[in-house]
Amino acid sequence: MLSSFERNILKPFTIISRGVHSQYLITKENNGAREITLNHEKTKNSLSLAMMENLITAINENKNDTSLRAIILSANGNVFSAGHNLKELQTSAGTDQHKLIFNKATELMRSIILSPVPVIAKVNGFATAAGCQLVATCDMIICSDKSKFSTPGANFGIFCSTPGIAIGRSVPKSKAMYMLLTGEPITAQEAYESGLVTKVVPADKLDEEVNRIVEQIKHKSRCVIALGKEFFYQQINLNTLDAYRLGEDIMVQNINSNDGQEGIQSFVEKRKAIWNHK
Repeated sequence: MLSSFERNILKPFTIISRGVHSQYLITKENNGAREITLNHEKTKNSLSLAMMENLITAINENKNDTSLRAIILSANGNVFSAGHNLKELQTSAGTDQHKLIFNKATELMRSIILSPVPVIAKVNGFATAAGCQLVATCDMIICSDKSKFSTPGANFGIFCSTPGIAIGRSVPKSKAMYMLLTGEPITAQEAYESGLVTKVVPADKLDEEVNRIVEQIKHKSRCVIALGKEFFYQQINLNTLDAYRLGEDIMVQNINSNDGQEGIQSFVEKRKAIWNHK
């Protein structure tokens, strides 16, 4: 049962058709791509409880609909997200609320990882603290050359422990520790060179590049993409031998799927594959 605090958080929701529209987000569906735009500039798109609830709902809505092929996370304003709303972390809020906040953040990151379609961060600004965590958790990160990334929590007496989980799985240890210990921002180019982001493009080319990548994904079988993404996150925490053993089973499963056989047959017959997403 929801607490009165959680019920109040959910009041801004209005579920409309195939998107979630609220004072926090703008959600648009366009030919298989769902773009979820953080739209709470007055708080620098902070990850308040309400914002995280909205994001979780928007990511998970109709996630098994085969017409959905990719999710894009973007933001209005020059700050992608400033991280958690510090007003919600004051002592007066109580430890139960603090636990709820970080539990909800974990649920948000889990929603991205478990989404059957790729989740792409489209960054055109500053992603900091839990906002940087949100970006780093996405399957791909395409950013403009003016973007910056930081984990400055230690500057305010709150070490970016949970953001460090996503950062530490994306960049080398020394780079992650530099970001976490100094709090200094890194540029888009530094983020690319360290492996935090997938690609850096001029700001006026950002939409074009993300759309190009989405079109590439849409040419693939949805079920194959979902299977591959799930396996990637399963194997990454296994030792190498166990990963290969699991991979053997996944490959056999993939090959014997309808789309696996269609892909092989279309290659042999030198024709374009016709996917049924099964």
